[in-house]
Amino acid sequence: MPRKLSNIELNRLTPEQFRQAEKMPVTLVLDNIRSQHNIGAAFRTGDAFRIEKIILCGICAVPPGAEIHKAALGAEDAVSWEYAADTAAALAALRRNGYTPVAIEQTENAIPLQQFTPDGGKKYALVFGNEVRGVQQAVVDACDCAIEIPQAGTKHSLNVSVSIGIVLWRFFNGEWKMENVS
Repeated sequence: MPRKLSNIELNRLTPEQFRQAEKMPVTLVLDNIRSQHNIGAAFRTGDAFRIEKIILCGICAVPPGAEIHKAALGAEDAVSWEYAADTAAALAALRRNGYTPVAIEQTENAIPLQQFTPDGGKKYALVFGNEVRGVQQAVVDACDCAIEIPQAGTKHSLNVSVSIGIVLWRFFNGEWKMENVS
């Protein structure tokens, strides 16, 4: 049987090393996420895939907070973040800085995730929406495209934190390659 590795053997970055390290050119934009646990999970998953930043919009809670920390386990201290009251305005600013905004949402003409290949030369702003209402239509309209995670069960959606993990894995495992990551 394989031996489980200790935390020391995993040789993970410190928060300071994380801040200095090369990042996957992805910013998460959280559009009115109500659950602090989901926000904390976004930080933890963003840390795992070494994203550039998280932008918390609208009703999203911001660090520090006990409920965010409970899920983030300290990742909120490593992953850069900012707050924006208006999601569409945040996307406009990201677009001006060279980001391609992409809604993760079920829309007409949405691209199935398995058919989307991230362009290694682009920076992406991935927008994830409210647990009940999804990404606001005005925000979907401000995006270049929408990506949908195909599903085969009886429900019509996944938990937003699960969706974040699935989509970031696709980007992490796509065209973008980071050196010295196993």
